[in-house]
Amino acid sequence: MSPCLRVLAGPSLTSLVPITDIVNTSTSHKILSDVFEGEVSVHIKDFTDEHGIVRQSDYFSREDRQGITWSIQVCGRFLVSYCADDVLFGNTFDRPLTMPWGSGAALKFMQYIDPTLEHDLLSPTKPWALSPLISTMPHFAHKRIEEGRSSNRDQTSGACLTIKSQNLVGDEYTDELYLASTTIDTPGSSSSSSPLSSSSSLHSDLTNGGSTIIVNSARRLKKRKKQGEAGASSNLRFDNASQRRQYFSTEAHRQAIQFGPEDVISTDFCYGFLEFQPSLSLRLPGGITFDLMRYWDGQPVRFVCCERKDSNSSNEEGWGRVFWCVVIEMV
Repeated sequence: MSPCLRVLAGPSLTSLVPITDIVNTSTSHKILSDVFEGEVSVHIKDFTDEHGIVRQSDYFSREDRQGITWSIQVCGRFLVSYCADDVLFGNTFDRPLTMPWGSGAALKFMQYIDPTLEHDLLSPTKPWALSPLISTMPHFAHKRIEEGRSSNRDQTSGACLTIKSQNLVGDEYTDELYLASTTIDTPGSSSSSSPLSSSSSLHSDLTNGGSTIIVNSARRLKKRKKQGEAGASSNLRFDNASQRRQYFSTEAHRQAIQFGPEDVISTDFCYGFLEFQPSLSLRLPGGITFDLMRYWDGQPVRFVCCERKDSNSSNEEGWGRVFWCVVIEMV
């Protein structure tokens, strides 16, 4: 019998509400806190809800989503500025995990598809596995909205609707991402070369004065607008997810991006290696399959977007403040 699932979402681990009734529908759930506002929608192939009712989704019929078994889509913006290297996405747990035989192969597979993955899954307290959001997401879109407008919340919804209606996530829309860069590329200047060719000097700048760059990011973005933007957009425009993920696998490139209230981000975290139906299982290339039900101790599958933990923090968790969270649990 297929396991029945319940899905919850919210702006923190302690502020979750059930969203099971909108899974596999076109309806999204609003998320709002003092640092993030947006909306989330969840799709699970052959989803069986807590009442035993099976719901399908047209999402899995899309040509560009063949082989996908689950999807978590989030669109929104940070209400305060965050460096892209400090915005992480992944899984966190409340107690130690029982790792199955062969789990080393699974970890190697995960780090193969995401070289920026960091984890402490063997933690005796609270295991975790997290990656920078900008480099781990299979699908990513960014859109800049007008700053200083009282209707920013409406602009967020409008930008999210535009991204969805134009399928910009699937098209890897990054044409306006350069506006979130903290480095200045002015037309005709010696610094107008692509960040790919100046990564060493950028790394030096960030290493010696990264905090200054971050603090002054808003001022520098305004300066960019005054100096002109011709040709700058090509520096951070990617034709596909592979180009984006490869570029942002470099720490310095992530540190040079600052997401703030004017940056609406839309992501789709979707894969086919984790199956919830007909049972919870992990399928790896080469025919390797793990029946996760044999090792499941009742912990929910928890996906979080959070801040990188401060190196000076004494908290036992391996992560910082949570921006939003989606939980999938069996009932």
